[in-house]
Amino acid sequence: MNPCDPSVILPDFINSADTFRFERSLYEQGYSSVAGVDEAGRGPLAGPVVAACVIVPRDCDYSLFKDSKLLTPGRRTVLFDILKNCGALIGVGLADPREIEQVNILQASLLAMKRAMEDCTLKNQGCPPEYLLVDGGFQVPATVRQQTLVKGESKSASIAAASIIAKVTRDRLMADNHRLYPQYGFLRHQGYPTKEHRLAISRYGPCPLHRRTFRGVSEFLAISDPDTAADKNSW
Repeated sequence: MNPCDPSVILPDFINSADTFRFERSLYEQGYSSVAGVDEAGRGPLAGPVVAACVIVPRDCDYSLFKDSKLLTPGRRTVLFDILKNCGALIGVGLADPREIEQVNILQASLLAMKRAMEDCTLKNQGCPPEYLLVDGGFQVPATVRQQTLVKGESKSASIAAASIIAKVTRDRLMADNHRLYPQYGFLRHQGYPTKEHRLAISRYGPCPLHRRTFRGVSEFLAISDPDTAADKNSW
């Protein structure tokens, strides 16, 4: 199956406040389940990249779901709970720091998205989403029909919902990791390259959660092979 189906017609998006128009158009064309896919944690120096795949119920108040980056932590938590209780089908997947080092952050992000889709399929009694709306410019490595949407969190309620699930899930994972490695301050910055985090790495060296191929971490490792320390922190 070709994931890019030329027979699918999606509406143009011109400053529309209707963030369910893509989903609605696909349902009108006969698709039975449309999922949004997004990730969180592409830029940090530590921790996994986490992705979510969410099928938002057609009868829910989709206008609630916004780009997670525009929401306060408290509001993200409220919407996370709403999604968990409104009948949304939710799948989560991640790629850990070792996988990020092995395949680079782009491929690891796509792998996490694929795993999130597979988890959503499992929770839907083995039925995969019929169509994916994917944030960004790269497709999920799967045979499911799909469409990428740059800045998709502002265009699709399903992608926005996935961004909320991914962000809250990752933040909670990093809060757990803070208990293991409190010296790095993961609870405050979630592994992102803040000044505080960089100073902690220079003082204590990297821990197992750090992405050893990322600039900001690799220079603090005793690595003899210069290729191993190459910066792969890019798409």
